[in-house]
Amino acid sequence: MFTKKRWSSIRFRIVLIYFLLVFIAMTVIGVFIMNELEDYQMELIRSNFTKIVQESVISLQEYDSLGRYREEIQADIQSWAESLREEMFVVDDDFVIIASSNPNYIDKSGLDLLDQSILVRGMSGEISEQDGVLASGIPVKNMVFPIEKDGNVKGLVCLRADITSVYKTQSQSRLIFLQAMFVALLITVVLGFFIARSITVPINDVTEKAEKMSRGDFSQEVSVRSDDEIGRLAEMFNLLREKLDHTLAEINSEKNKLEAILKNMADGLLAVDTEGRIILANHAAMQMLGMKQQEIEKRTYDEIIGSFSQDLLFDRVRENCLDGGLHEVAEKGGRVYDIRFDRFMDENGQDAGMIVVLLDITEQQKLENMQRDFVANVSHELKTPLTTIKSYTETLVDTEIDDCKTIGHFLKIIDEEADRMNRLVRELLQLSKLDYKREKWFKKETNLVNVVKAALTKVEMTATNKELQLNSLFDPKLRVMTFIDRDRIDQVILNVLSNAIKYTPEGGSIDVDVLGEESCARVVISDSGIGIAENEIPRIFERFYRVDKARSREMGGTGLGLSIAKQIVEEHGGTITVRSKLGQGSTVTISLPLSPTRGVRNIE
Repeated sequence: MFTKKRWSSIRFRIVLIYFLLVFIAMTVIGVFIMNELEDYQMELIRSNFTKIVQESVISLQEYDSLGRYREEIQADIQSWAESLREEMFVVDDDFVIIASSNPNYIDKSGLDLLDQSILVRGMSGEISEQDGVLASGIPVKNMVFPIEKDGNVKGLVCLRADITSVYKTQSQSRLIFLQAMFVALLITVVLGFFIARSITVPINDVTEKAEKMSRGDFSQEVSVRSDDEIGRLAEMFNLLREKLDHTLAEINSEKNKLEAILKNMADGLLAVDTEGRIILANHAAMQMLGMKQQEIEKRTYDEIIGSFSQDLLFDRVRENCLDGGLHEVAEKGGRVYDIRFDRFMDENGQDAGMIVVLLDITEQQKLENMQRDFVANVSHELKTPLTTIKSYTETLVDTEIDDCKTIGHFLKIIDEEADRMNRLVRELLQLSKLDYKREKWFKKETNLVNVVKAALTKVEMTATNKELQLNSLFDPKLRVMTFIDRDRIDQVILNVLSNAIKYTPEGGSIDVDVLGEESCARVVISDSGIGIAENEIPRIFERFYRVDKARSREMGGTGLGLSIAKQIVEEHGGTITVRSKLGQGSTVTISLPLSPTRGVRNIE
């Protein structure tokens, strides 16, 4: 059973066309031969009729009246009929048969026995012929010859021949021709099939392999079996396959490069078509916008970027991008974005959409603000002692002071301000080293208890002078082993203790404890000082931040100590936290990782 695909195949169409061409050619030839054969046989009959009648008509023309010489004419007809296969009739001008090769027809009307139309034409002097069929079903050919004398038609000689043999011959010829045609067409179909197959097999091979290539398999190669057009097609297919494979490899390489670039870009990138639909978003853009790929694909530009600001709506941005790129800064959700826009074109140079590049500059702006604040604070912190030194120096230079006590007081103030500037510069240098990872660390396994005891010893005199009670809550025999830079951790602890002493009124107390837990060592320093307001606690580790600026400056503080302490602790993988209530004192907790090998134990 033929499927629709087979009916429409090239092989079937080639066989069909070949079949139809042969069929039409043989049909035309057959019809021509049959017609020529029939015409030839009829011409033989016609020629025979003419030959017979010419002799009889000449003899009959000699009679003055056909009716008077009926017997003589019948005798002549009888003598002629013995040598004829055809029937002969002589009809007078009244269409009465006066003589016949068949005596039974004599004296009968010719109009009843013969074809009327040719009798009428014969009486008008025209030689006529007509094919007909007798009542018995026998096909016959009728021919009429007028008998003329002195320009008048006296009667007619009619001949009638049985042409059954002619039609039989025609039928046999047609049968033979049809048989020959059937055999020829059968051979045509078989040959057409093999010819079509020789053409379609290579084409099918190319088609199948092209289909496999469409599914991504570019390893296909077509066999070249001839030097004709089919072979050339196979060669071109193989060449195209090689070039396509090479081109796709290059495209894949470029695609992978582009994907890697887009994936690793710090900047967010969106591609938008001319209708405002998002057609591409890289990983950075999705992170910035807090969306997944599926979410972005369902949203439009105006729903995502246009929501930042009315000035960033799609139509407005496209209009402003006509003459070149566009650069805007927008804020959303507490984040600040540097947004750049530019158009991209299709292969025909037509506008195909817009590229949107997002850069989160929130931290950059914070850093710039911090840098501005830092520069302002440093300038302020340096300006204050410089102004003091300048004013006292000018006083000493321009004023004649004989009082040694006053001069000494002035010089002491100048010295203190110089020391303050020196501390500020030193701490700034240390912060710079910490920021740019240039600080040299000398870490080794150290008992944290010993570090705390040494720090307490250093501040003991200061605490005593202020009448503060310094309490050690830890077991001095405890070993809490940590992997630290002892000098830097000592600096941190001293900074916290110094702050506790500074901000604790006379008669107050400071408690110090060292705790060793499973994986963490803690130094807890609590004081009964003035405390810190809850809203200011998150900022105390900021550079140059002071809770009480005037009092801190009077006490010689730079506002950098806690910031430095925090960075040192974090460089050791630890944390520093503050708990405080205004008027109730503060607690500072320094947490450091324990040494993985020795941990915590008591000295026996």
